[in-house]
Amino acid sequence: MKSFISYDSQSDFSIYNIPFGVAVFEDDEIACVTRVGDTVINLAVLFDKGYFDQFDLEENVFEAFALNDFISLGKAYTVPMREHLQKLLLEGSELSKDKETLELALYPIDQAYMQLPVHIPNYTDFYSSIEHATNVGKMFRDPDNALLPNWKHIPVGYHGRASSIVVSGTPLYRPKGQTKANDADLPTFGPSKRLDFELEMAFITNSFTDLGESISTAEAEDHIFGLVLFNDWSARDIQRWEYVPLGPFLAKNFGSSISPWIVTLEALEDFRVEGPKQEPEVLPYLQYEGKKNFDIQLQTILQPEGGEENVICNSNFKYMYWNMAQQLAHHTVNGCNLEVGDMYASGTISGKSEDSYGSMLELTWSGSKPIKLSDGSERTFIEDNDTIIMRGWCEKDGKRVGFGEVSGKILPALD
Repeated sequence: MKSFISYDSQSDFSIYNIPFGVAVFEDDEIACVTRVGDTVINLAVLFDKGYFDQFDLEENVFEAFALNDFISLGKAYTVPMREHLQKLLLEGSELSKDKETLELALYPIDQAYMQLPVHIPNYTDFYSSIEHATNVGKMFRDPDNALLPNWKHIPVGYHGRASSIVVSGTPLYRPKGQTKANDADLPTFGPSKRLDFELEMAFITNSFTDLGESISTAEAEDHIFGLVLFNDWSARDIQRWEYVPLGPFLAKNFGSSISPWIVTLEALEDFRVEGPKQEPEVLPYLQYEGKKNFDIQLQTILQPEGGEENVICNSNFKYMYWNMAQQLAHHTVNGCNLEVGDMYASGTISGKSEDSYGSMLELTWSGSKPIKLSDGSERTFIEDNDTIIMRGWCEKDGKRVGFGEVSGKILPALD
């Protein structure tokens, strides 16, 4: 396949991708969009010009502040509409010859201001990397019994804060809260001194279900529209004091960052791989067939203010012990209902090698092994005005499909 829109061979946004997002343009128009290379395509314009007439939709679902209306159509619509869009963007297509429409619909990326791609009613964060869970257990519990007894039996998760999820490029203030030193009798209050990132991915659901309804692992992917990169910012010192007995609270809810482009499951089809062997055998409702993991290369970069980018982590989504189908099946097995736009983060993605650890907590082993940056400075955790950038992409047989990046700068705590 070759698009009439040119792009670099290393672009995340090849003709094989066709991701979806939401953009504001210089004339203050907002619309749902896709992207090829560094060109953004206004889908609302294509709809108005009749390029989606064959789907018999009464309203322009792309003329919206979020993708929720579009993805709620379900895969019976979104899959063929994506395939149709892909064909429209090929050399020699009807659209390629429609100069009037192209002039209205195509924008360079620097004239499109990306927004949150969906309205997020609910957000759940999982804890599904066995390497990450083992590392944390070794640091804070018994190194010989690092995993808690339930870890290999259920995809552990908690309900997070949806309102503080922000799109890439949005700065966040250093959080404040209670912390307690090991040798102190009482806690103190102030800005976190152990601020961290967590390298994650998140999937987004496309359907409403009823209370009491469960989704099987076989059905799960029909309810998943696509994925984004996800940075689960974490204040480790606040977390350590507050997390018993109910888990993270202020250590997490001050902000999470996502990439603006949703890459569909269909675009990732060629990058499926086998997941890790699960022992002991999981309960029947968590068993599945086929390849449910994905070979997505992931990278985390730390950039000090005015400084160079420093790659501090290279990991891969395929390392996840619990896959998305199992996560969604477990989430709904008790009858919990889904909503369109719900977001489900994977949990920190770590591999076996030290350079694949997906958090500063692991990379510096709780601050005992500082990371040296290219300017000679060191980091044990994130400092004020540091920017964290995460990138993700798949590559195989000449095809590249990527997510772009999610970036966020940490500003000093407000008074």
